[in-house]
Amino acid sequence: MRSITKFILIALSVMGIAWLIPGVEVISFTSALWVTLVLTILNLIIKPVLIVLTIPITIFTFGLFLLVINGLMIWIASNWIRGFEVESFGKAIFFSILLSVATYIIESLIKPPPRDHEFHYGETRHYKRL
Repeated sequence: MRSITKFILIALSVMGIAWLIPGVEVISFTSALWVTLVLTILNLIIKPVLIVLTIPITIFTFGLFLLVINGLMIWIASNWIRGFEVESFGKAIFFSILLSVATYIIESLIKPPPRDHEFHYGETRHYKRL
């Protein structure tokens, strides 16, 4: 249930961020859901490969090249999805920065409750007698 809620909230964030940035357009909530799904798939499959291939330039730029990779993921998604338009690559990078912040906030708000009954290696459990 948490995953579905997170997915829907990120799709709403996509719509809100597109509303904030001139030159980025999301036509409908369905398009925002598709953007969220495609970005999830791109971040799982293509992004790790790009990160490994660009390790030297990422190190040279002190990690700032990762912003370019994130912008590229947005740019690819905008080319694949009808109803999601990004005017320029710079706006794609700015969109990715705001979406990263929004996703961080959503994930921090929807985190699983702490498990107080976890067992760690080397610990003994003490049970209460009823």
